[in-house]
Amino acid sequence: MATANLSTYNPAGVPDASDMRIAIVVADWNSEITHSLLDGARNTLKKHGVREENIIEKHVPGTFELTFGARMIAQKYNPDSVICIGCVIQGETPHFTYICQGVTQGLTR
Repeated sequence: MATANLSTYNPAGVPDASDMRIAIVVADWNSEITHSLLDGARNTLKKHGVREENIIEKHVPGTFELTFGARMIAQKYNPDSVICIGCVIQGETPHFTYICQGVTQGLTR
């Protein structure tokens, strides 16, 4: 499996985002991972011009609650975009599949 050069991300090709309001919903379960991803998202948004006061953050208990958090933050703040950050680690039970399917269906509605 390839592990290098997987992204075609080109910072120069990202439009100016200085007038955008971006909401981030982050799950606190597996927080070592999700909070690091939150820091990266926040830093990347700022690098592309989003002002600190235009970054709205909402924490939810777990990945399954991302759909509810995304809906609430979208209705309350009407942001230009909502970013959802969660982490589900696959184990030996079907829990991984249930959570991932539920969140995927909820976010795509």
